[in-house]
Amino acid sequence: MRLFSIASGSSGNAVFVGEGSTNILIDAGISAKRIKEGLSTIGLSLKDLSAVLITHEHIDHIKGLSVLARQGQMPIYATDGTIGAILSSFSGKGIDPGLFKTVDKDRAFEIGELSCLPIGISHDAADPVSYRFFRAGSADPGHDSSMAVMTDLGTYDDYIVDSLSGVGALLLESNHDVRVLEAGPYPYPLKRRILGRYGHLSNEGCGELLTRLMEKRPGALSQVLLGHLSRENNYPELAFQTVKQIADQYTASHLGKGLQIGIAARDHRSPEIEVK
Repeated sequence: MRLFSIASGSSGNAVFVGEGSTNILIDAGISAKRIKEGLSTIGLSLKDLSAVLITHEHIDHIKGLSVLARQGQMPIYATDGTIGAILSSFSGKGIDPGLFKTVDKDRAFEIGELSCLPIGISHDAADPVSYRFFRAGSADPGHDSSMAVMTDLGTYDDYIVDSLSGVGALLLESNHDVRVLEAGPYPYPLKRRILGRYGHLSNEGCGELLTRLMEKRPGALSQVLLGHLSRENNYPELAFQTVKQIADQYTASHLGKGLQIGIAARDHRSPEIEVK
């Protein structure tokens, strides 16, 4: 099973997950042209997409969905609340409602060779979720041969930790540095939104969540891509160093078990991560 980000950030998000002949896109928040260019790097086209999974209806996650749906005619999976919000938005104009398939939180469903588990998240959208992926028939919460994409997370709790327990590879939000955000040019209400429980996860919050996951299942998590970095309130090197420092404090006391950390860039393809 492999995963890479085509784009990740407040300007647009699209992530690829594949297993065998099953190819899934999580979110379509960039142009269909850029999505096609990203798929072409591994020799795929829109006709090779098995499905698109949408996390929520914000523009940076559905901007290219209408064109993508018209060109590819692939099924689109989302929660009922998200589907309603998309169809009532400008970005949803022209999408055939018949392409949508409803998913429910904490209820796994299968697409080809992948089992997909929607996980409820805290964010200011209609009914947002993230997704965890297993090989079909093995949606076992303790299984480390799985991957997850979790961004737009205002906060995390025991439910999130349990839902990600044992995951082998993860794209996780590391949106902002709190000090950079507080000192930056954003208006006060926007700063409060980002910092609030329905906003975005900070670098520090990302590192702390990773530590919780490593404590829950030592040795399971081996690869992380830091995603949804803010252009104005973060820097890739700052995110990397902050998260690595927090993770290293844990790994140093557990026989030096290392965690590979990469960055999912805003405007180009990320490195690929994989679980066997």
